[in-house]
Parts: sequence; structure tokens; C-alpha cells
Amino acid sequence: MISTLLACALSLQTTSPGASPASAPPADWRAAEAGTLHGHVQLTFADRFAKAGEAYFSPDDQRIVFQAVEKLADGSEPPPHYAMYVADVVRNAAGAIGSIANIRRVSPPGSANTCGWFDPRDPMTLLFASTIGPPTEGQAPGYQRGTGRYRWMFPPEMRILMCDLKKADGSSQWQDSLTPLVGDGKAYVAEGSTSPDGKWLLYCDLAHGDGDIWVLNRENGVKTALVSAPGYDGGPFFAPDGRRICYRSDRSANNILQLYVADLAFDATGHIVGIAQEHQVTRDSNVNWCPFFHPSGAFLVFASSAMGHRNYEVFAVDAGVADRDGVPQPRYGTNLRRVTHADGADVLPVFSHDGRWMLWTGQRDEGATSQLYVAEWKMPPDPVIAPPTSRPTAGGSASRRPD
Repeated sequence: MISTLLACALSLQTTSPGASPASAPPADWRAAEAGTLHGHVQLTFADRFAKAGEAYFSPDDQRIVFQAVEKLADGSEPPPHYAMYVADVVRNAAGAIGSIANIRRVSPPGSANTCGWFDPRDPMTLLFASTIGPPTEGQAPGYQRGTGRYRWMFPPEMRILMCDLKKADGSSQWQDSLTPLVGDGKAYVAEGSTSPDGKWLLYCDLAHGDGDIWVLNRENGVKTALVSAPGYDGGPFFAPDGRRICYRSDRSANNILQLYVADLAFDATGHIVGIAQEHQVTRDSNVNWCPFFHPSGAFLVFASSAMGHRNYEVFAVDAGVADRDGVPQPRYGTNLRRVTHADGADVLPVFSHDGRWMLWTGQRDEGATSQLYVAEWKMPPDPVIAPPTSRPTAGGSASRRPD
């Protein structure tokens, strides 16, 4: 199931019905994204990184963690696997993000790494998945040069570590900074993120099936299975209130990822014991992945193949409860809106904790390499309803459920 998913669902194919013709002019994404995103800034560049991606903000929005493949000073072939990096966010006097600085590697040399996350209780503690040493998986992950294909690695050595940033500086003393949290190096355990209070660690585990979502109580070490539908369930994140989670699932066994939000079930002591209710957010023929909650908890941003497998774009969709005349109303899958409009892949969108910035991985530079971008979030909370005589375009602003 996993290998099929990689080959079909997450590959950016060389041809696609939704892809733009080769002769079409480049998209004017700044004009197309006006009113949605503002003040775009590229944060990583191809002169240093062969590719970079999957970045997240620290709880105070003053730093980011990201994975990248760094180019070598002698010009030789860069390493095949992602390393983990942290960097300081540089802002101007008005608080606008302009760049990142003090970039440093925090992962072991030669290892494969993914899914970094700051501990909300301690800004000097980082969580990420690592093989610690070189993985047995031989092929490199990410967008494959010359084909546009995206490959996802599942090395069995991958486990989730806790990293003390006071000690992790890319030096030979990295061993002293790392503490295993979950995983024994015999089956892929990764895609970790924590609850807002830092007590709970969500993660994907292949040790007990074909990709299931578990939660670890970091205070007592108790592990609880949450989502174990057939197929691959992964990429989980907590809602800002800590009482819901979002994730992707391949449960239909059709190599198409759909998005879900689940209400968590708690016992009398406040311990997470399972899922109380699940809500399907997307229901279409696209590959939908990397969902992430807006700080309001009312909607998600995610990447979709709706515009073609060579041009993944970011969309926003309702995934919460809205107050209508004093009556709370669930809204899941409505108000679907397209966020990004550039040629190439725009994926892995996340928000700063204050909701002002969206950070994502895009292929907008001259060489179409995967790099980090950030922009101010300007999309209004509700859509502009098209006049009755107008027909909404794909990914448009009409309030509807994805189909």
C-alpha cells in the first residue's frame, strides 16, 4: 500500500490533465495572489540549498525549523538526505518578515531527517524525526531532479527525537543534544507534532500497520492509537484548542489522499483515549495533503493536485465551528478557496502563531528548486459569493463543498 501510494498519489507526474502547456507564459502569481497573500519573501535560496522545505515557526514566531539539503563548498554532489536546520526570523521595524539569519544544522551528519517541531513549553527544545545514522533507504526524498516527481521516504530507522538546542550546534557534540522519544529504529515513526500545551505528541507509526496515527502522553509515556483506518493515515496536527486534530488518509485504497478533522475523546482525568467524532473535509478525486489549522481553528490550509500533478497549489477550506446568530454550526468542507497561483508546486503551508504569516514550500525561483517562502495572510474569513449568473471556476470563491 505504501509503495503504491508513493508511486501514484504523491508523484508529480510528467504529464497531467491539469498541467499548463509548456508554451503558456509563466503565471503572474503576485497579481493573482493580491488580496490573499501580500509582501512575498523568499527565505532560502538555491545558492546555499539544493532544496529546502517543511518549515514551522517557534511558539514566539522568532525562529523557524526546516529540513534542507545544503550544497557543498567544493561543488561536489550534495548529500542525498535532508538535514534539520533552525534559523532566526529577521523583521523590520514594522514587524514584517524580511529574511532569516543564523542558520545552523542541528541533526547528526549523514542522517535522514524530517518533520521538525518546536516544543511550546521550552523554546530551546526541538522535536524532529531522524535516522540518526545513514538510512538503509538508498534513494533521496523530495522532488526528483529532471522529472518533477515527489518521493516520500519511509526508512525503518526513522524515530522521533528531542533535541536540546543549547547543545545542538552542528558540531561533533550532537550526540549529547538528542534524546529518543518514540520509535526503536525498526519501523518508520515520524510526522510528529505536539499539542499547544506540549503534553501530547502526535505521530505516524508504521510499526503497527500501514501508517497509523498515535498520540504519546509525554508526562507518563502512555501511547494511544487514534486513527488506524485501512491505508496510510498521517501528517497529524492539533487544532489551536488542543481538542481536535487534522490529518490525511488513504483509506479508500484508491491512492488518493483526503483530509479529515477529528474531535478527540478524553476521560475524566483529561487523558486522550481516542476519537469522539470524525469529519471528512475533502471528498474529491485529488491528492490532498499537508493540512494545517489557522490559529482561529475555523479553517485549514492544504496542498492539492486540483490544478494538476505538476502544479500543486495551496487551498483553504472550512474545518471548524462557526457562530451563526449565537448558534454554533459545524462547517467542514465548505468555503473552498484557492490561495496560491504560481507555476510549480506550492505545498506544506503553515501559519505563524499570531496568524499574520503563511510559510510554505514553493518552486518559484529561476531554477524551480524547492525553497521556503513567506507572505502576509490577507484572505478574508468569508468568501466573496459569485453572482447567480456567474459560474465559479475551479478553486474559486463560491461557497461549496469540494467535488
